[in-house]
Amino acid sequence: MPRRTTRPPTLVLLVRHGQTPTTGATLPGRAAGLHLADTGREQADAAAARIAGLKQVDAVYASPLERTRETAAPIAKARKLRVKADKGLLECDFGEWTGAELKDLRKLPEWKTVQSFPSGFRFPGGESFTEMQSRMVDTVDRLVRRHAGGVVVAVSHADPIKALAAHAMGTHLDLFQRLVVSPCSVTAIAYSTTGPIVLAMNSAGDDLTRLVPS
Repeated sequence: MPRRTTRPPTLVLLVRHGQTPTTGATLPGRAAGLHLADTGREQADAAAARIAGLKQVDAVYASPLERTRETAAPIAKARKLRVKADKGLLECDFGEWTGAELKDLRKLPEWKTVQSFPSGFRFPGGESFTEMQSRMVDTVDRLVRRHAGGVVVAVSHADPIKALAAHAMGTHLDLFQRLVVSPCSVTAIAYSTTGPIVLAMNSAGDDLTRLVPS
């Protein structure tokens, strides 16, 4: 009888975009025209240097927004790859809240729901957190199938990455706000036939070459 071979897991490196002039102050959402700040470009270069140390990277994807594509550019350049835009990696659609200042949003009664019961919240005129999570899960599943057994970099945004990580850990969406995803941090998830394994979360300086399932 022929020996059954096991396909190696697919490693997905989820990178949050670098810092922008409005990081921590406003909710930019999907509005166009927001670019990386100088600090963000430095963070992107540092992330590229970390990822360049890996033996294999098969593809680099990014949300179509400027700040994610600018973060992905040095990563792709270091690996001699082209950045591929994927709408599935987009920021949550914040609808009428897009562009609002966080200090004002925190005063709204809905803000408590956003933090403690996100699975039951939909942004006015926009997306629900549940829809955002499903979109990210479906997108990464598609990329994993496309690059089975390989290594994929996906540059996205804080909330989508947090929601995906919560799903991979089997954590309810209502707890995803307890996770932290800093600018240009790396969240590494290995996908195999038996399910996902979170290898790193919000990693900003660790050696990525040591990321292997235990």
